[in-house]
Amino acid sequence: MSQYGIHDAPADVIVADNDEILRKLNANTLSDAAKADEAEHNMTLREAFRTYKKAIFWSMALSGALIMEGYDVVVIGSFYGQPNFTKRFGIVAPGTATGYAIPASWQSGLSNGSSAGGIIGLLINGWAADRFGPKIVMMTSIVALTCFIFIPVFAQSLTTLVIGEVLCGLPWGVFQTLTTAYASEVCPIQLRGYLTAYVNLCWGVGILLSSGVVTATLNIDSDWSWRLPFVVQWVWVIPLFLIVYFCPPSPWWMVRHGRLADAERSVRRLTNEECVSDEDIKNTVAMMVHTNELEKQVQEGTSYIECFTKTDLRRTEIVMMTFAMQLLSGENLIGQGVQFLQSAGVGTQLSFDLNMVLNSMFIIGTIVSWGLIILFGRRTLYTAGMACMAIVLFVIGGLGFISSNNATMTIGGLLIALNFIYNCTLGPLCYTIIGEVSSTRLRQKSIALSRISYQIMNIVCGIIVPRMINTTAWNWGAKSGLFWGGSALLSTLYCLLRLPETKNRSYGELDLLFENKVPAWRFKSTKVDQFAIHSGATEKGTEFKEDIKHFD
Repeated sequence: MSQYGIHDAPADVIVADNDEILRKLNANTLSDAAKADEAEHNMTLREAFRTYKKAIFWSMALSGALIMEGYDVVVIGSFYGQPNFTKRFGIVAPGTATGYAIPASWQSGLSNGSSAGGIIGLLINGWAADRFGPKIVMMTSIVALTCFIFIPVFAQSLTTLVIGEVLCGLPWGVFQTLTTAYASEVCPIQLRGYLTAYVNLCWGVGILLSSGVVTATLNIDSDWSWRLPFVVQWVWVIPLFLIVYFCPPSPWWMVRHGRLADAERSVRRLTNEECVSDEDIKNTVAMMVHTNELEKQVQEGTSYIECFTKTDLRRTEIVMMTFAMQLLSGENLIGQGVQFLQSAGVGTQLSFDLNMVLNSMFIIGTIVSWGLIILFGRRTLYTAGMACMAIVLFVIGGLGFISSNNATMTIGGLLIALNFIYNCTLGPLCYTIIGEVSSTRLRQKSIALSRISYQIMNIVCGIIVPRMINTTAWNWGAKSGLFWGGSALLSTLYCLLRLPETKNRSYGELDLLFENKVPAWRFKSTKVDQFAIHSGATEKGTEFKEDIKHFD
């Protein structure tokens, strides 16, 4: 029997053992939590939008921080085909679109600089956000980034650019974690998929904005053609800082630190006062307290070590693999879109124009995904998307053996289709999955670890992808699609075996499913009762010491 216990329950039904929780809380808290859980499950999508419209606003505003990261991460890749940048920092390379090329080793350094800094920033954030609070850490990171941007703007060498990318990566690591965690904690079940998927749209806005700025400065005949795109990053620093300063803190963080009155105030600021009563707010916080106690039964600590022990080991594995598979799917070819298209034979101006269309798929695809989320589960969409990407990549790889203008244009079209598929499925669903699979007590650290796995894969890809498509290195061009098609195929197999279905599940239900080691393919069909009170528990509950007086 698991630590929660299954007391004479039928197959595929998991019942929580709340006896131990009643020793710490009281029967009223459990009853209030059950009411909030029932109300959340019964809430319609329209009611959720109306009740939590403030939470939607703050979550979407805070996720705007990812625009900055999406902007810069891709802007560096776009410079590899930018004439003034390659002339300033590159070497003579006859046969290339600009006549110059950035050596593959330096491309790896530039691409991996922000990833290396991001890993350090993620590790720091996982600890600092729990210790000092997400808002303080976020505001500190924004101030630091404002200073670090000066380095790439006035860089005189590739070495300085790499240093600037590493330092800028530190606050970006913070943005990656806090925005996703906040989106998953301030809204009900019905809205979680939309707000966490919106993080991907913000990435897309940043990427599309970078493509537009780089294309607009393409014809400036000076170093400012590549300096100006860095300067643009200062535009949204002040608005973002103000958003973070005024946004309500996460009530889950308040509950984890025993600040229940503050948690109620936060819930009140996140909801529509016309739709919720004081009792509803109290019940919502009670549900958070109950979920927190469920998780403390399994894992009392909240350090990085706990992420790799007991049931959290499986959860950490899933979130890390989910993020790593973003790159194993072949998405990294999209990040090198300009150079990939040029290596396939597309001209300079057309490659930048196609890159604009390519990057617009981040926005279009995410919007489409919001409709798909209603119809299909997380596991279904993510797995199907990965399988489709494998097929498209194999086709792109096969076309790499054909030397014709039609084949070249087809490759460009398939690359756009690849990005559309990615942003309908893998891109947005990734943020939803990592926000839901991670336990509430370890969420900051779990998301940090998942993003670290992505950054490690990004470093690996930053080393091999430029060599795959660089004419002065391996020069695989479109044939590299075969390699990434095989990688996506293996990732599809992993999804079938290990990726669980989390749609329409409360965090307490997910805790029970993981604790009872339910196989990934049975998550959807297994029923859970997280508020069961066994014989005599109600009477005993009234005798237990009431440690949380706020719920008396």
